[in-house]
Amino acid sequence: MITVGDVYDFVEKTAPFALQEGYDNSGLCVGNRNKPADKVMLSLDCTIDVAREAAEKGYQLVLTHHPVIFRGIKQLDPDSVVGTLVSGGVSVLSAHTNFDSAVMNDILCETLGLVPSDCIAEEHGAKMGCICMHDGITAPQLAEVCKQALGCPTVRYCKAADKPLKKIAVCSGSGGSFLGDVLAKGCDGYITGDVKHDIFIDAYNAGLTVFDAGHYYTENIFCEYMQKKLKENFPDMQVCIADSSADVTEWY
Repeated sequence: MITVGDVYDFVEKTAPFALQEGYDNSGLCVGNRNKPADKVMLSLDCTIDVAREAAEKGYQLVLTHHPVIFRGIKQLDPDSVVGTLVSGGVSVLSAHTNFDSAVMNDILCETLGLVPSDCIAEEHGAKMGCICMHDGITAPQLAEVCKQALGCPTVRYCKAADKPLKKIAVCSGSGGSFLGDVLAKGCDGYITGDVKHDIFIDAYNAGLTVFDAGHYYTENIFCEYMQKKLKENFPDMQVCIADSSADVTEWY
């Protein structure tokens, strides 16, 4: 029998939990190490739909990127996400900022056809984001690369300069806070998600073209990567990506 502890130890080798940020709650959110994990479901987020799907299909463990418990729970509703998981006997293990630091941005660069040569910054000994050199690509061309490679419905970007982009920073999820570091490294392009209006303005004024490819789409690569790795390391495990793992926002 494969246990939750076995999967936890495997994730620990891939993306050590010690790398997570202080605000994070990566690790075992629901269940304990001795629970069975022969049937594992993957999802970027454990929404109520994912929790119900896992319970109904008899999956014992859900492995997510974003933790299902992020803040303290003071009252447990049996119809809530966590209540549904507990009543269905489903454990949840999450690898969030530790996975971001260890693996995520390398996978994102590979998906986009970019090769990392440096990181954007280092925090507490962990590398944040990647910087890639390119022969030269226009802003519309790079936006199209993001759409095709990541499956984004749309890509927002500020075209700061009408010139080919040659030094491109990449940060999955929400990377607006690294704008200063990206500028300090002399980048002329930056791919990330959840970009606020003021970040676009500051980047535009500084001559940096910023691309917002979406938080979900820059990180959903987690699922296929972990599915492949789990199958390689646990040949007898039944592992799938949840049918209900999806971007919960609609594009109109």
